[in-house]
Amino acid sequence: MDRLKELLRTLHTPRQWLILAAVSCALFSLPILNTLGADGSAAVPDRVIPLFGKFLCFALVGLAMDLVWGYTGVLSLGHAVFFSLGGYAMGMYLMRAIGKEGVYRSELPDFMVFLDWKELPWYWHGFEHFPLAAIMALLVPGLLALIFGFFAFRSRIKGVYFSIITQALTYALMLMMFRNDTGFGGNNGLTDFKRLLGYPLADQAVKRGLYVATVIALLLAYMLCRYIVTSKLGRVLLALRDAESRVMFSGYEPLKFKLFVWTVSAMLCGLAGALYVPQVGIINPSELAPANSIEIAIWVAVGGRSTLVGGALGALLVNGLKSWLTAAYPELWLYVLGMLFIAVTLFLPQGVVGLFARKARAQAAEPEPEVSEALAAEEKPSQA
Repeated sequence: MDRLKELLRTLHTPRQWLILAAVSCALFSLPILNTLGADGSAAVPDRVIPLFGKFLCFALVGLAMDLVWGYTGVLSLGHAVFFSLGGYAMGMYLMRAIGKEGVYRSELPDFMVFLDWKELPWYWHGFEHFPLAAIMALLVPGLLALIFGFFAFRSRIKGVYFSIITQALTYALMLMMFRNDTGFGGNNGLTDFKRLLGYPLADQAVKRGLYVATVIALLLAYMLCRYIVTSKLGRVLLALRDAESRVMFSGYEPLKFKLFVWTVSAMLCGLAGALYVPQVGIINPSELAPANSIEIAIWVAVGGRSTLVGGALGALLVNGLKSWLTAAYPELWLYVLGMLFIAVTLFLPQGVVGLFARKARAQAAEPEPEVSEALAAEEKPSQA
C-alpha cells in the first residue's frame, strides 16, 4: 500500500489527480447523456459519439508522438504509418466479419471478388478471429518500428535526417497500399463494415461501447506514458534529448532507450488506428498521406511538447477546428493549419499547456495581498 501511495505521488500531485478525475468523468458522461433527455430525445446527439471517439483516437496518437518527440527529441514524420497499420489490421477483421452479407454474397471481401481473386491471400488467414486482429494491430506497428528504429538509431541518424527517412517510409507504404494487387483494397481501401464481435456497427449502443473503449485506452496509455517519463528511464530520455553525447560519455547506450520509447509510441499509434476504424467505418491509403504525419507533429506543437497532456489537447483542438472549418470553409483549412503552426512556433513555443503553466507560475510567484500589506506594515516602524 505504501508503495502504491508513493507511485501515485510520483505520477501526479493531488491537484493534478483531481483534474484528471474531473476530465475522466466528463469524458465518460457523454455516452450517458446520449441515452438521456428531458423530452425523450438524447441530450447529446448520436453523431457526437463517433465524432468525439475519432478525436480521442487522434488524442492517443498525439500522446504517442509527444512521448517520442517531446521527451526523446526524435521528430518522427512517419507516425501515420503505425496508425494506418493498426487500422488495416482491424479493418481486415471487420471485412472477414462481413461473411456473405456483402454485395457479391461471397466469403471473399467484395473488392477481391470484383478483382476476380479466387482465394484469400495467405496473410488474410486468421483475421476472422478478433484476438488475432487485436494482437496484430499492436504487433505489426511495433515490429516495424523495432526493425526500422534499430538500424536508424544504431547508425546515429537523428534530427532532420531521421524525419526525412520516416517521411519516405510513409510515402513508400502509401504507394504500396494504392496498388490493387497488394490485397488491401487499393484506392478504396477497406470499408462497408457490418459487425464487430457479432454486434452491428450501426447500433448506437455499439458506438457508445467503442467510445468508452477509446476513453479507457487513452487514460491507460496516458498513465503508461506518465509512468515512463517520471521514472529513471524518463530522466535518461530527457538527458538524451538535451545532450546525447554527454549521456554516452556517462556510460549509457542511447540505442536501447530510444528504441524502447520509439516502439512503445508505435504500438500506441497502432492501438489508436484499431479503435479509429470501426468508429469511422473506413481505412484507405489517404490515411498514409505525408501531410497527415506532419499534422500530427503540429498537434503536439500546438498543445505543448514534453507535457503528454499537450499532445492529446493539441489533437483535440486542431481536429475540432478542422472539423468546423472544413465544413464551413474547406478551401481555407491548409492555409489556416500552416499559419497556426507558424504562430505557435513564434508566439507559443511551449504550446497551449505551456501558456497556462507560465500563468500559474506567475500567480504563484506573486505574494497574496494580505501578506503584502502585513509586510509593509512591519517595514514602516522599522524605517521610522
